[in-house]
Order: sequence, then C-alpha cells, then structure tokens
Amino acid sequence: MEWEQTRTDEVEEWTRADGLATVRLRERADGSFVARYDRLEQASEGRDYRYECRPDRETAAHLAAAWREE
Repeated sequence: MEWEQTRTDEVEEWTRADGLATVRLRERADGSFVARYDRLEQASEGRDYRYECRPDRETAAHLAAAWREE
C-alpha cells in the first residue's frame, strides 16, 4: 500500500493511501524518539496501535519504515 508523507518541525507522519492508518515519528523532550502506528477499526486488517521509544532518530525511523512495509 502507498503512504503519503507530511512533515513539520516536530513531527514526521505517513498516512496510508486509504486513510485508515498512520505512522508518526517525533522527538521526545528527553532526546529519545517515538514511533507510533495507528490503524483504525474500519481497516480490513482491523484495529492496531503500537507506540515504541528508541534512543535515536535512526532506529526509530527504521521501526517506522518496517511498520509501513507490513
């Protein structure tokens, strides 16, 4: 499935083409990074929510990319 990326100074986000899932990457106040995956109930695969912290942007971005590839 295709994803559309948007970015602000604080948040990088990808929205799935059908609009039923998003992946977000952002920096926390302590300097670590958070990757968040949110898929709505209406998606054919059903509801899913994941939130994981990583010590740096590179590992959080890798996790976000893996979620988009699933």
